[in-house]
Amino acid sequence: MSEFDPAAYLPDDLLERIRGRAPIHDRENTFPQQDLDELRDAGYLSILVPAERGGAGLSLAEAALLQQRLAGAAPATALAINMHLVWTGVAKVFSDRGVPGLEFVQDGAVAGEVFAFGISEGGNDLVLFGSDTAAEPTGDGGYSFTGTKIFTSLAPVWTKLGLHGLDTTSDDAPKLVFAFVDRTAAVETGDDWDTLGMRATQSRTTRLKGAVADAAHVVRRIDPGPTPDPIVFGIFSVFEILLASVYTGIARRALDLAVLTAQKRTSKRTGLAYAQDPDIRWRIADMALSYDALPPQIAALARDVDESADHGARWFSLLSGVKHRAITTAKHVVDQAMLTAGGGSYFSSNELSRLYRDVLAGAFHPSDPESAHATAASAWLGPIEA
Repeated sequence: MSEFDPAAYLPDDLLERIRGRAPIHDRENTFPQQDLDELRDAGYLSILVPAERGGAGLSLAEAALLQQRLAGAAPATALAINMHLVWTGVAKVFSDRGVPGLEFVQDGAVAGEVFAFGISEGGNDLVLFGSDTAAEPTGDGGYSFTGTKIFTSLAPVWTKLGLHGLDTTSDDAPKLVFAFVDRTAAVETGDDWDTLGMRATQSRTTRLKGAVADAAHVVRRIDPGPTPDPIVFGIFSVFEILLASVYTGIARRALDLAVLTAQKRTSKRTGLAYAQDPDIRWRIADMALSYDALPPQIAALARDVDESADHGARWFSLLSGVKHRAITTAKHVVDQAMLTAGGGSYFSSNELSRLYRDVLAGAFHPSDPESAHATAASAWLGPIEA
């Protein structure tokens, strides 16, 4: 088997064009439409779709490497694309395990459709295990959804929104319903994305006013609460691994920029490059030691998802753990890079200043630090006694 070459899917020249546009979109608070167009033309939207359905047939481990590479060029573009890749990744989890129902996601990705992730809701810390969105049966197998979703990345461009809502009216209620709706008049996209960082994701608020998913696009009806159902495992595993990959890519870019700065800057006191200063060398070594732990962890866990490894009840603590470590490590590395680069990194024109703002968004993605620690504690100590 030939070695996987990330440059075959994300060529250097494409990455440099994307990198060149990143500060513009950050400054102007605009969506990177040209990035999306070029990535779509390169087949990037279907990297996780099996070759027999027209995609690249990559593994989750390979997609994770690509997302690290893309995030090093433009974190917000990578994070936005992540949400589309989550759904194609869930479709891969389904097909790998012989579970039908998401073939339309794979075919749509090959055709150029853009899938957005409509799960997060304000104040809903149940996340995948519950929903404040009302899911009402339409009588023909479909559902009508009414509620508000937040942090809907790809807001200006998505063609299908994957979401969940709570059915409280059916005979077997309550049931969590996972489905996909089209962009129609019943879906209102706010213009409220003006944030500290990750500005190009354009993760705007989405208001559902009776948005209908037809029966063919209702993917799952499950009991609320923790469950090993394939839809929950698929979303949780792919989301956490690809999210960890984006922030790992930020850490790598910050480390590279710190090294370049240390090699270019010269001390007035010694006349030597900062790369020869013992304190700077220690700081960069600290960054490298921290960063080096992340890619192997992501690769190993992604490979376990690809190969349907059996981690039993530990799966969720492993997945939330790798996301938590990637976020905290990336923030530490960017902090150290800022100190290494000195006061020049504080100017908005410096790439590190953007990375410094972008990396802060990691704390707001599920699983948050409290959830990650609670999940790990339950895995090792058992649940809290009633």
